[in-house]
Amino acid sequence: MPPPSTLVELLRSRAAEQPDKQAFIFLVDGESEEARMTYAELDRQARAIAAAVQDFKGRGERALLLYPPGLDYIAAFFGCLYAGVTAVPAYPPDPLRLNRTLPRLKAVMEDAGAKFVLTTQPILAMADLLFEEAPEFKKPRWLATDTLPGNLADHADRWIDPRIDGNALAFLQYTSGSTGTPKGVILTHANLLHNLEQIRRCSANTPESRSVVWLPTYHDMGLIGGVMQTIYGGFQATLLSPLAFLERPIRWLQ
Repeated sequence: MPPPSTLVELLRSRAAEQPDKQAFIFLVDGESEEARMTYAELDRQARAIAAAVQDFKGRGERALLLYPPGLDYIAAFFGCLYAGVTAVPAYPPDPLRLNRTLPRLKAVMEDAGAKFVLTTQPILAMADLLFEEAPEFKKPRWLATDTLPGNLADHADRWIDPRIDGNALAFLQYTSGSTGTPKGVILTHANLLHNLEQIRRCSANTPESRSVVWLPTYHDMGLIGGVMQTIYGGFQATLLSPLAFLERPIRWLQ
């Protein structure tokens, strides 16, 4: 088969060729409690989320992703791609440190021109606190992707392929903002697929490979090297939260 021209084609092909293979295992407690996702499950969740966004005419828009570490974030990221929406990964706000975390998040949202905020129900429940501190966050449409109403399969079946090509914008990667206002880097599907092929050649991974990743999936190394490379190589990754690693680094090696 010809190589995929987009990340949508990539995941769709993996779901068709190896639907029951485990793609990701997330260690909820950093050690033994597991959440699992096969390639077919990731594809189905991505289509369901994309259909929900397409209901709101989201194509061509940008969506801020506010998720804790875990599989919901991966599904939402690919849900954006499946909808023809530009994903904007960001750290979720820390309610105990809003004075420090909110200014960066606000700057990213405004610079990206985000029309949607995709998140989980627990984070959506604290949205009123954000609205009090920064009314600008009321402007985007908020959607909790972990609690879509009705049957997930029914949502997935409503998905319409956006028919994008390699030149389509996939996501915006923002700098940390530690030395100034966060700046976004434009990454297309073609950019990412080229990068993924170079990583595959250097790492020599195969469908039988395994990876164990604690890097934040909001940043390029965790997202591209940890998540996308897994799908590109068709293997399995075990993920743990960066906080779980920092609490006890030996967890990663174990």
